[in-house]
Amino acid sequence: MKAMILAGAALTMLATTLPASASVQAAAPATARAAPSPQTPTTAAAFVPMAGASDLYEIQSSQLALEKSRNEDVRRYAQMMITHHRQTTEQVTAAAREAGLTPRPPVLNPEQRANVAALRRLSGAGFDRTYLTQQVRAHEQALALHSTYADRGDQPALRRAAAGARPIVQQHLDEVRTLSRQR
Repeated sequence: MKAMILAGAALTMLATTLPASASVQAAAPATARAAPSPQTPTTAAAFVPMAGASDLYEIQSSQLALEKSRNEDVRRYAQMMITHHRQTTEQVTAAAREAGLTPRPPVLNPEQRANVAALRRLSGAGFDRTYLTQQVRAHEQALALHSTYADRGDQPALRRAAAGARPIVQQHLDEVRTLSRQR
């Protein structure tokens, strides 16, 4: 019993000493492969809509960045997001069709909708900070999604598309982290 109390106290102390933005996943190397979970499915039926939503969020949030940001680095990054995520959407859609699926148009999930709504309310430096913070999180999630499906997915064509997206998403994540540190 005493050992359990001490272990619980140690965990509580550790949790309260970490910054609110810290996570176990953020401390792991970017190349680490996530285990399957509801956020990192291995079935095509779950992967395709999640990949589409991820791309749609990147496109919509980045269109807002082009409208609202006055920072040239943020605007350049946003334009790259729009271009690259339109391409990955096309690639995943083509792979889904090759796998015999009929993908529906992507729809944002509740978190993504809330993030876009938050961005709509902001301007100036506050917009830029929030946009970059959201981009880090979104790309961490997208990297886990594509990595898990590329490694363990149930449809070969979609595994290839996910594997092709992985280095693109990693590049985006590396660049947005650099931008975030500069702010």
